[in-house]
Amino acid sequence: QVQLVESGGGLVQPGGSLRLSCAASGRTFSSYAVGWFRRTPEKEREFVAAMSRIGGTTYYATSVKGRFTISGDNAKNTVYLQMNSLKPEDTAVYYCAAKGIAGIFVARSSYDHWGQGTQVTVSS
Repeated sequence: QVQLVESGGGLVQPGGSLRLSCAASGRTFSSYAVGWFRRTPEKEREFVAAMSRIGGTTYYATSVKGRFTISGDNAKNTVYLQMNSLKPEDTAVYYCAAKGIAGIFVARSSYDHWGQGTQVTVSS
């Protein structure tokens, strides 16, 4: 089993920055990668970013590339999402998820374990 807990969400003005954290516990050695997704009431949960545990390869949605950065600390079993130049359309509940070796990185179905989410609101 893998348990995931997100933190760091909050209210920020357009153009501001925020850093999210995803702390993992349990059988973390069984996870191949960790990804970030986001959801609004009117939109389907969409892929944001992901990082493999071995090699540190990163993947980004085109809507956030150049503004968001995913990083991790395996010793702490924690993955971060640094969000810069935030826009109102970035407002959503953000989830982290653990992925096995199978499946593409952008697909929700590729991930086996999910956190409870943290709210990010970008507004003036």
